Amino acid sequence: MTQQRHVTMHDVARRAGVSVKTVSNVVNDYPFVRDSTRAKVLAAIDELGYSLNMTAKNLRQGHSNIIGLSIPDPRMPYFAELSAYVMEEARARGKHVIFNPSGVDRQTELDVLHGSFSTLTDGLIFSPLHLNTSDAADIHVDYPLVIIGEHLRLDTYDRVLTENTTGFRNATARLIELGCRRIAIIGVHEWEQDYGSSPYRLKGYRQALAAAGLPNDPALEIPAVIWYQPDGADAVARMLDGGIRPDGIVCMNDLLAMGAMQELSRRGICVPQDVKVIGYDDSTDSQYLSPSLSSVDPNLREVARMSLELLCDRIEGRVPEEAGPNGYAEVVVPSRLVERESSAPDSLP
Repeated sequence: MTQQRHVTMHDVARRAGVSVKTVSNVVNDYPFVRDSTRAKVLAAIDELGYSLNMTAKNLRQGHSNIIGLSIPDPRMPYFAELSAYVMEEARARGKHVIFNPSGVDRQTELDVLHGSFSTLTDGLIFSPLHLNTSDAADIHVDYPLVIIGEHLRLDTYDRVLTENTTGFRNATARLIELGCRRIAIIGVHEWEQDYGSSPYRLKGYRQALAAAGLPNDPALEIPAVIWYQPDGADAVARMLDGGIRPDGIVCMNDLLAMGAMQELSRRGICVPQDVKVIGYDDSTDSQYLSPSLSSVDPNLREVARMSLELLCDRIEGRVPEEAGPNGYAEVVVPSRLVERESSAPDSLP
């Protein structure tokens, strides 16, 4: 089978009867090109299927129908599900999504905002991990941008927030209702205080303890730098080896909870009889553990829907109806606690 040759800018120039420079000027939207010449070049681009035919369409329509999505770590269930929902919502609106992970470091996130990636799209849905409000001067962009998350609280962009604090407060309060009095939290970060969702979930945990009149014991705030299963298992091992024995555990995501439950089982500690466990994300895997994992559902489908709605409003030149007095929207998506076996009430005698 003969492989189809890649169409080049020279091919387009020959078909249109113009110079390569003229084709380049049209593709890059150079203003001083005759309308008749521009029309010939765009026709040649479409006829030949030149790789920049999307650009040609952009020049005619004024937009690409391409949405950018940047999240920290696509391997985590939270971000994997969020990405899937964003793509579903975009497809329903006749738009495409291109993806660029951003969670390596602060500079990578800035590169996503200001580099070539941003030139390929009509707008960007951005979930930062390293940038915060102190970076405001470095964040300014001149294209539609919707920020997901709580710690980058800029009032010059539309934002969609999840209930990290409320969700964790409710999870901790539920364990207290079930009789737990020594509740550990796994996933605390030891360094940057304004880093991702960790400080907001920790805040909710502390609020629930205070509301119940329980002491805040720093020994029960167990660090985990990375939020994967091995880190949850390691956190429980360090906790138990240090003589700390909780009767309840809230984990900052489901992966940590999975690792924590495995280590508890390995040590002969039964969930939920000896210790009750609640995670965060309500990932699909949480339903198929043994015991099944109780978890906070952040309602990522609604996060995706609202993010697309706000971004599309901006792309199409509308001010979102959710916008406040400053002209920008801040939408808080409510969470809910999904209870399963890992936090089941004690059996009645």
